[in-house]
Amino acid sequence: MSVSACGRRTGMATDVVFEPLDFMAQLAALVPTPLVNLTRYHGVFAPNHRLREQITPSRRGRRGAGTANEPTPAAHVSMTGAQRLKRVFKIDIETCGNCGGAVKVIASTEDPTVIKQILEHLERRAAPAPPAELSGLKEPG
Repeated sequence: MSVSACGRRTGMATDVVFEPLDFMAQLAALVPTPLVNLTRYHGVFAPNHRLREQITPSRRGRRGAGTANEPTPAAHVSMTGAQRLKRVFKIDIETCGNCGGAVKVIASTEDPTVIKQILEHLERRAAPAPPAELSGLKEPG
């Protein structure tokens, strides 16, 4: 395999030739390892920097020695499923579409097999029945 560089410069190599296995090894080296953050923070934004809590809006970071008298910041609270739906898909399930009142989520089904059973049941219920079954009479024949 041959890779060419853009633009010709005098006195410089413009082509690189790889054997197929060597090329795959070069590409594999660029793939990040699983479960590793791709964004790294350095300087005052690094997780353990002593000044990080003074700079970040959430005031998270290592607590300095001189801040013993200050109150601790509030614990980080994750978004609810309804908040994520609203943020990502602009779907507001916390507000009633008819009256605009507050809606409370009382149950959430996340098991794929249960969801499949519910959807199949709804499809059977929504399918129109044949006319003979509706009237209770058999068609003349």
